[in-house]
Amino acid sequence: MRTVEVGMMTGTGPAAVATAVVGMAATGRYAEVEALFAPRLRAAASAETLRVGWETEIAKIGPVRAVGGPVSEPAKAGLVRVSVPVTGARGGLTVVMSVDDAGLLHGLRLAPPSGTTWEPPAYAEPDRFTEHEVTVGAGPLAVPGTITRPRGRGPWPGLVLLASGPADRDLTTGPNKPFKDLAWGLASRGVAVARFDKVTHVHPEAGSAAGFTMAEEYVPHAVAAVRLLHRQRKVDPARVFVLGLSGGGKAAPRVAAADPSVAGVISLAGDTLPLSRAAVRVARYLAELNPGPATTAAAESVARQAALVEDPGLSPATPAADLLFGWPASYWLDLRGYDPVATAAGLDKPILILQGGRDYQVTVAGDLARWREGLARHPDVTIRVHDADDHLFFRGEGPSTPAGYESPQHVDPAVVTDIADWVSMPR
Repeated sequence: MRTVEVGMMTGTGPAAVATAVVGMAATGRYAEVEALFAPRLRAAASAETLRVGWETEIAKIGPVRAVGGPVSEPAKAGLVRVSVPVTGARGGLTVVMSVDDAGLLHGLRLAPPSGTTWEPPAYAEPDRFTEHEVTVGAGPLAVPGTITRPRGRGPWPGLVLLASGPADRDLTTGPNKPFKDLAWGLASRGVAVARFDKVTHVHPEAGSAAGFTMAEEYVPHAVAAVRLLHRQRKVDPARVFVLGLSGGGKAAPRVAAADPSVAGVISLAGDTLPLSRAAVRVARYLAELNPGPATTAAAESVARQAALVEDPGLSPATPAADLLFGWPASYWLDLRGYDPVATAAGLDKPILILQGGRDYQVTVAGDLARWREGLARHPDVTIRVHDADDHLFFRGEGPSTPAGYESPQHVDPAVVTDIADWVSMPR
């Protein structure tokens, strides 16, 4: 175990390492943090990646005012997960790290502060459904999940939820759990729902491995979840749909194309523009919201990484640390060959597209317009815009901002109604 400096003291152990890492980041010593990265993490991230992420989040919460005591819990064999709360002038965040016995970091992420308890939305009626845990997929990349099934005679339509990024099954975002909102709200209205922790959440090393692709991120577990719903009592196997939000909405047509048994596709805020361009657009939007050197530098860094992603010379050998989000080149090369709109247009299945009017991450003008144009000739497409909703389909007013996700909210009940009515339609 290495010894690290913590303020004026030295210490050993995962908690001391994690506290020291926060101190290094808070004082701009990103290269020193990178020196603690385990080889796999170093292949996926760099001091520059950390700098951009840290400075973007600090711009939201303001200058660091206090660092709380670390909280440790066992993770995988040989790893300890340590959470360190950080308080800024305008809010807080939690730095979550996985530390091994040698004091090396195997994972590092910045999360909203914990502590707010999720409360069910008014449209959820827990006495109308049951839940049980399942395992989705097989082998070393299997993940845990939950099936929420209506009570009663059935047979019920089924729905598999697909999240974006390394999300848990509830798509936990600050104090909010939009996928749990959907599961409980839809099951209250007679729809069985399967949701699961993403493979990149349970097995983060998989997402940074050379050769990893978007298809591998979504298709195997989505298809496995569809098959699980097929085997549930009182679920109609002919009416099992897939629903994706954001990147999951982009991937949903690919899942339906891979599994002919999928009855139809629902895309919530599914992006259609190349992800590299969308990332630049979002970074510039955030820089305009909070002008300053940190957000400007973050936007410039995203633009540089996006240019590398779009470079015709991109090859599997390009280091992941140089690319957006630390994703391997294989992921970006796979994305180049996938067009969600064209894939959806080629499906002989009904399609529902929902979009939030206040969404700055996936927009009406940029992304939804491509769905409208590309699916204009499809015989069974429904497209609806919920004008007051943001990217997570939370209702609000005025421009949407990241801070909007940090207060307790629930998915718009009109969205739950749209989905429940659509999957229950006779076809």
